[in-house]
Amino acid sequence: MNLTFGLVSRWFDDVAAEVARLIRYAQRARKLQLTERSDGLFDVAVRRDGTLSRLDLPPLDFATDPFAGPVAARMRTLLRRSRVHVSLEPSRFVFRPLELPRAATPFLEGVVRSQIDRLTPWTASDALFGWSAPADAGADKVRLTVAATARSEVSPIEEALVAAQAHSIEMTTCTEEDRSCVIPMLAGQAAAGGDARGLRLGLVLGLGAFGLVFACCLLAWVFVGGAYESRLAEIEGQLAEQRARLLGQQGSAGDQALQALKKRKRATPSPVIVLEALSKTLPDDTYLSEMRIENGKLQIAGLAGDASQLIHLLEQSPQFAHAAFFAPTVKGPNGAESFHIEAQLQPSFEVAN
Repeated sequence: MNLTFGLVSRWFDDVAAEVARLIRYAQRARKLQLTERSDGLFDVAVRRDGTLSRLDLPPLDFATDPFAGPVAARMRTLLRRSRVHVSLEPSRFVFRPLELPRAATPFLEGVVRSQIDRLTPWTASDALFGWSAPADAGADKVRLTVAATARSEVSPIEEALVAAQAHSIEMTTCTEEDRSCVIPMLAGQAAAGGDARGLRLGLVLGLGAFGLVFACCLLAWVFVGGAYESRLAEIEGQLAEQRARLLGQQGSAGDQALQALKKRKRATPSPVIVLEALSKTLPDDTYLSEMRIENGKLQIAGLAGDASQLIHLLEQSPQFAHAAFFAPTVKGPNGAESFHIEAQLQPSFEVAN
């Protein structure tokens, strides 16, 4: 019952989101540009065909009430259902360089999030952060710039735009040295969620009303036809047959589960055997602090003099394959490198148990 309810609920969400997307596409929302000045005020411009046209409006001051005064009505009309791009001054942010293995590029969001509390004074939940496009740093590494600020610094801007019913909000910044280096900070739908929720409610109410009418018609048909008692007896008989069939299959299902467990045990190498293979593969200056074996994969973490050398050594071993870093390598004050490596266990590990 819970599974059926979950599937129906997800179907409502998917349909509502798709209808909301089509409505947003048909509306072709206006694009507004809010550019922060050095004094903390924001100039307002409209983007048309890739060009900006500055509006003859006083700058917005989000430190007070940005929509107070004689231009409030016009400003609210402009913001309603508009796609708003907010360009924030670099002085709001802390910028930190970050060097990572090239293999970590597809996982930048998780990697940067895990490093925020080390690079900045804030945790990932308390910070608004983003990063520049990765640049080649040689030696199979990439370099990027992380920008972060306290989320409380920009929340008044976001809250004011959401209250003005902006269609969507996007925030970016740039570095002081290179104003063309755009770093995306936040992208979200301000009004689309409400559209989807409203459509979802409409779908639920509409289908609920249809279901109620259908149920009333069905009950009337059953009672008028005089088939209620016989139908109930038929259903009870079917349930009894199903229950008996399921009880008879319990033994075979249990045997199948046991055989599956035995097969998995035979295919999974003992941690002691894997550890012995690692001790023969890894150099003497490598120390493991963590080892995990799951679904035919090995994950290890620890310290090494040269972490990049470990990938080559594991690839040369007949017991491991497809070795790669799954987290950034950090060099400690004593010169040792902290590493996190994942590798596939080869069939040569399989033993008879």
